[in-house]
Amino acid sequence: MKKAPLAEVPQLGQWRDLTELGELQEDRLPAAMEWAARSPYYREPFGDLTRVKTVGDLDGLPVITKRDLRRAYPFGLLAVEREHLATYHESSGTSGKPTSSFFTADDWHDVVDRFTRSAIGIAPSDTMLVRTPYAMLPTGHQAHQGALYKGATVVPADNRSLVVTHSRVVQLLHDLDITLAWCMPTECLLWAAAARAAGLSPDRDFPSLRGLMAVGEPLSPARRDLIQRVWGGVPVVQDYGSTETGSLAGECSQGRLHLWADRFIPQVYDPQTGRSSLTGTGELTVTTLYREAMPLLRYNIEDQVRISDEDCACGWRLPVLEVLGRDATSCVVGGTRVTQSRLEELVFGRLEPYGVMFWRARAREDHLEIEFEVADRRREAAAELTSAVREELGVTSRTTGVAPGSLVPIEALTRTHDFVKPRNLFGADEDWGKAVSYW
Repeated sequence: MKKAPLAEVPQLGQWRDLTELGELQEDRLPAAMEWAARSPYYREPFGDLTRVKTVGDLDGLPVITKRDLRRAYPFGLLAVEREHLATYHESSGTSGKPTSSFFTADDWHDVVDRFTRSAIGIAPSDTMLVRTPYAMLPTGHQAHQGALYKGATVVPADNRSLVVTHSRVVQLLHDLDITLAWCMPTECLLWAAAARAAGLSPDRDFPSLRGLMAVGEPLSPARRDLIQRVWGGVPVVQDYGSTETGSLAGECSQGRLHLWADRFIPQVYDPQTGRSSLTGTGELTVTTLYREAMPLLRYNIEDQVRISDEDCACGWRLPVLEVLGRDATSCVVGGTRVTQSRLEELVFGRLEPYGVMFWRARAREDHLEIEFEVADRRREAAAELTSAVREELGVTSRTTGVAPGSLVPIEALTRTHDFVKPRNLFGADEDWGKAVSYW
């Protein structure tokens, strides 16, 4: 079957409403099923995929999860010959065995094209700092290729790099007149603290910065507001996706996340009943329409979401997504489930007058233990947050304000790593302890 090059994937504006979007999905569905049928993984228990003609027919297929992808590691879902692959990736593996993800060149065309739809835009005049991991994960490569696709200059800063410390990121942002940064939300606050440690003001000394593109972590409205205030009003826009899929949703000009439902079929899944719907609240499942190397059928992202078909002034005519979180980022305290996003909203919302940027919490059997950095009025701030946690979450907490530098040491914000190339011959006064390991 002929591959689908970039020119043939759908573009915004090709459908007038969600009804036409559904027709576009169903026009593409048979070809997507043909691609999936090439993978041995789907032969059992999925059976004959040619019977899937409509979105409703998908409900007769099993739901697959990360557990299934781990069992299929590394190439169980491969649907093309190995020589057709362009890149191979893996998840971080923090939950155990990693999941794999692989793409053809045409698959990458699809990923890059939908990624660059973000309302903030990427232009040839931009210099874009890419600060998410390049090692194994596709996220850094997605942003890197997307910026190149739009003609921008890429600064490949990586994440958790020995070379590019927080202080060096600040130097790059300042000296290179970075206009866009692709990063995790926490990084934005760490850079602000590192800038201040270097004698710079994040809200004044980076006039070229026009957007922070946040990914990889839950982002509550309160934390978004904090980041924007700290950086002098620079907008923070979200992208939502996964290692297995790349970008799944982007933010429009109205500040809403929209699912790229012209490239895959999103559904809300209820694990209790096994039923799916196009709108409502539940777990997000996706069926890819333009993924040849690794087609995904009813893949459960395992995020709790709310999908609606309400109109949006942006004109994209795509479903609206609200990410509610996942059980992996929640804990039970005294019989009450506490999510990170709800707790974060309280920390940054209630403690905004105190200038809090860094905090941590630990779930005990009957209470939350919370610490946050604050320069002064520590008891007052702790009392404020303790009251908020009790009132809003119904949970008892032991809350402590600690001195700046207690949670994020000043050394972490100011250090520059002594990085050297591999070497075996050293002078008499040099440290030959760096031989072989060289870091």
